[in-house]
Amino acid sequence: MRWVLPEYIQDALPAEAAKLEDLRRRLLDAFRLNGYQLVAPPLLEYLESLLTGAGQDLQLKTLKLVDQLSGRTMGVRADITPQVARIDAHLLNRKGVARLCYCGSVAHAVPSSLTATREPLQLGAEIYGHAGLEADAEVIRLLAESLQTAGVGTSRIDLGHVGLFKALASKAGLLPEREEALFDCLQAKDLPGLRELLGDVSDEVSRALLALPTLYGGADVLAKAREILPNDVEIMTALGELEQLAAELADLPISFDLADLRGYHYHSGVVFAAYGGRSPVALALGGRYDSVGRAFGRGRPATGFSLDLRELAAQVADAVLVGGVLASPTAEPGFKEAVARLRAEGENVTIELPGHEGTWREAGCDRHLVLRGGAWQVEPLQGE
Repeated sequence: MRWVLPEYIQDALPAEAAKLEDLRRRLLDAFRLNGYQLVAPPLLEYLESLLTGAGQDLQLKTLKLVDQLSGRTMGVRADITPQVARIDAHLLNRKGVARLCYCGSVAHAVPSSLTATREPLQLGAEIYGHAGLEADAEVIRLLAESLQTAGVGTSRIDLGHVGLFKALASKAGLLPEREEALFDCLQAKDLPGLRELLGDVSDEVSRALLALPTLYGGADVLAKAREILPNDVEIMTALGELEQLAAELADLPISFDLADLRGYHYHSGVVFAAYGGRSPVALALGGRYDSVGRAFGRGRPATGFSLDLRELAAQVADAVLVGGVLASPTAEPGFKEAVARLRAEGENVTIELPGHEGTWREAGCDRHLVLRGGAWQVEPLQGE
């Protein structure tokens, strides 16, 4: 049983690995063309660094171990976003806007769902140093373009704003433990649980919090929210920001879910979730998280998104793989030159080794290099 992998951990075999690598290259190239620079944070860091700014959300997800050199506790990253915030705050140390992107494996101590892997391949893009809605609009549009580039498309992008819940929770005057329970009920859209938690909260705030799970759908949701929610400065400002984004992104399938607060503990403003393909769950999540950099000693405005490349690849049709060319070594003149020419043209050329067992087709070859009339040419591989 030595070959058995841990639960929710999988190998990527050639066809899947090729799809993942193709997606990674195309999406990172698209980010580069939009001005995003690639960074590659380490897989391991000291635990306090990994959890800084997002600790409550990542604490239970992070695998922990003891560093044999220092004796300090280290963690295997469960999310790359805090690492990129650290890079922006302490290593790049730029005064102006920084656009950064990344792609790498993360590890989760427990899977996020029954069908999720514990080793997502996280890809994302972030903007640091711009507090305006222009940055939020840019990353949302980049996300939509990324799903289009992948061949999945975008069926809808749900927008929300954590400022709504934070303002209402503050007005309710709840203790942290009760606020956490309230948050969990909102995420589950558990109305009976919400009513029980809000028994002694003022009618105005209670009605508003009970209304949040019902405020989802098209643009009319925002108008309805203005009627139902308290006329509070923070609440009206949050709704105004959502209205501005909806106008700016009118060409995208924008919708709203005012109770969707994933990442609530470190997000600070607009949040969004993108759906596409045949997936019943969001393929990408993002939002504004201005407070994360402050935990590293340099609070910069920040917004961005990330997705699991494995989940995205599952929504992409399998490519028709082009087989390789089998080349049997020979002393005939021009053989090496012919192989070099084919590889320069992008062909996969496999050199036959002595004593090969099995079939060449299972090794990925469907053609072979032959000498005909003094010229090297590629012909279909006959038989197996």
